[in-house]
Amino acid sequence: MGTTRALILLCVTLCSLLAINAVDVSYDGRAIKIDGKRKILLSGSIHYPRSTPEVGNLNQPKWGHLKRLHEILKSMEDVLTQGSSNNIEYGNMVTATVYSYGGKSVCFLGNANSSSDATINFQNTQYKVLAWSVSILPDCYTETYNTAKVNAQTSIMVMKDNEADVEDDSNTMNWQWMHEPFVQMKNGQVLGSVSLSVPQLLDQKVVTNDTSDYLWYITSVDIKEDDPIWSKDLKLRVNTNGHVLHVFVNEGHAGSHYALDGEYQFVYETKVKLKLGQNEITLLSSTVGLPNYGAYFDNVHVGIDGPVQLVGRKDNTEIIKDITNNVWNYKVGLHGEHVKHFSVDSTNGWFTNGLPTDRVFVWYKTTFKSPIGNDPVVADLRGLGKGQAWVNGNNIGRYWPSYLADENGCNSTCDYRGAYTSNKCVTKCGRPSQRWYHVPRSFLRDDGLNTLVLFEELGGQPYGVRFSTVTIGKVCANAYEGHVLELACNDNKVISEIKFASFGVPEGECGSFQKGDCESPDALSVIKKRCLGKQSCSVHVTEKVLGPTGCKVPQNRLAVDAVCETQ
Repeated sequence: MGTTRALILLCVTLCSLLAINAVDVSYDGRAIKIDGKRKILLSGSIHYPRSTPEVGNLNQPKWGHLKRLHEILKSMEDVLTQGSSNNIEYGNMVTATVYSYGGKSVCFLGNANSSSDATINFQNTQYKVLAWSVSILPDCYTETYNTAKVNAQTSIMVMKDNEADVEDDSNTMNWQWMHEPFVQMKNGQVLGSVSLSVPQLLDQKVVTNDTSDYLWYITSVDIKEDDPIWSKDLKLRVNTNGHVLHVFVNEGHAGSHYALDGEYQFVYETKVKLKLGQNEITLLSSTVGLPNYGAYFDNVHVGIDGPVQLVGRKDNTEIIKDITNNVWNYKVGLHGEHVKHFSVDSTNGWFTNGLPTDRVFVWYKTTFKSPIGNDPVVADLRGLGKGQAWVNGNNIGRYWPSYLADENGCNSTCDYRGAYTSNKCVTKCGRPSQRWYHVPRSFLRDDGLNTLVLFEELGGQPYGVRFSTVTIGKVCANAYEGHVLELACNDNKVISEIKFASFGVPEGECGSFQKGDCESPDALSVIKKRCLGKQSCSVHVTEKVLGPTGCKVPQNRLAVDAVCETQ
């Protein structure tokens, strides 16, 4: 049912998009039809609000491996969408599927076993299907693609200093700063514009309507001397589904807390100092992105859902004053968002002296020159805590380099087989989930200075921020016999060195290849002749091209390790 609804929604969307060209789009219960003909539609997406440095470069080998898959599926479109299918079961979760239409057939061999490879006899020919993989035979005879055999190159990226800064010896950035006010109430009056006031806690995404990551919850509490809660030892206890929580009491910062390991529902307790009379309590809930998929994702509560309680203790007994149903005043967004501190036109109120560091709620601003060349640009935001960044008024995403991954769970090797889990093939343990943030060159100025603005939420130091370019420094590949290996550097680079090349049964992985027991003696010279000094090259992985290996194996492999450098 979920798939059908999704296809119907896609059909409606396509109808809207293609209506201008009078294209007929429909869904017949099996496939999307365009002008009466069934079509295979391949699509993907990128999550830009926290764009990674791979954006701007091809993320190899993933891009190349999927590109080849899309090409093969597209070439079989008529048979797959118009034809009939037949399954042949081999047992142990191994299946052959044959699609037939118009005198043509295409075949898929699937092995859903997560640990054992399978050798099967299909149409009088033996095939080895690796565990947890699918082989595609466009003519039902020749295997042209297997999901577990990656023939695309792996690109090793390197960061290069901003040569525009190096040329004039201006590596040091000059910073300006400004406080983000967190005092939201004085003498019982809420400062600024209030979105609404109600005696209950509301869902954050409903109130903000996706206009900001931040929602202020503001209330006041009267404490009398005979109040059972009154004591010098008080805590504020907040139950929240927000990702980050900041607590302010009587114009002071009482504490902050954020969800760990994806457990967004948490309880935060912090000591607070109240006074007799009126006390002002302000809670700021911050999100770092919300799910936009899954069943009923729109019904998931976000923000402070309560209870919110003042907790005291007398004679070893906990005393609670519940303020969940107080009148809560709601304000959406930060002051700096409303007045657009991130705009290049924001010039008033910025300080140039006494730059504060490791302090919550600070705006920082500096300028930088556009990096020379055409390589993608990245911002190194090391030293910062958590917040958002803008370049020339354009938001390049949320950052959080102070959030470190768990130190446990990483493995030196990755076993792709089996169902995916969040603990599978984990890397970079104990390190920030991200440090480098992509800056599209379309955001930058061709001449003059660019403006970088940061809102620092948790406290950090901007001195380590730098701009660099990211380029392919090395390419390597482990291609299977019968395929074409394509190697490519960035446009302004050429393959300057072949550090390793072996055709036969090479061992190891990218960066640590070693020769196996047998190999072609000609492979290295062939690769050098075809690739050195070129921006890109292609090699048919066959014994005819690379020379006989003498290896008694079903399928030889070609391993290559090459260096890319500027001409």
